[in-house]
Amino acid sequence: MIEAGKIIEIQNKTKCLKTSEEVQQALDKMAAEITEKLCDKNPIVIAVLTGSVVPTGQLITRLNFPLQLDYLHATRYQGKVHASQLHWIAEPRLEMKGRTVLIVEDVLDQGTTLAEVVTFCEAQGADQVYTATVVDKNVVRAKGGIQQADFTGMFLENLFLIGFGMDYEGYFRNLPGIHAVLESLE
Repeated sequence: MIEAGKIIEIQNKTKCLKTSEEVQQALDKMAAEITEKLCDKNPIVIAVLTGSVVPTGQLITRLNFPLQLDYLHATRYQGKVHASQLHWIAEPRLEMKGRTVLIVEDVLDQGTTLAEVVTFCEAQGADQVYTATVVDKNVVRAKGGIQQADFTGMFLENLFLIGFGMDYEGYFRNLPGIHAVLESLE
């Protein structure tokens, strides 16, 4: 837990890059693209916790076709600022064999977590695995990482982002827009 004063200090070091309205427009665009591609596939939508709770919840309300919702919890951060080895906390419960799967993430950064999740779904027998991310950061992806999601809401520069699911040590996921932290937090 971070002291309340530190939380306020961090929030004061941010700049709003995308307003709530701009994020909602990005979700509308993603939903239209997903609907066009998956409306007749009866997909399983998998939220990658914890970051995609907010975007997945808002995205699926825009998908007016049959789907099932599940989640997995895999993290490289474990409440920290820097990534480490992938740690699996919970696997999806729905049977993926023969199904189309849509994995929803908040942000595509190095692409390694998403690549491992895709590999996991394929190993479970999914026929097709698609990826969706609200934010694609302009970074060189890690070797073996997902290079580009199938569905992307917006492209942003490589900054430390918070809001709309993205966090700093577990805080700020609830901000309705997307903010960049302007100063070092360490």
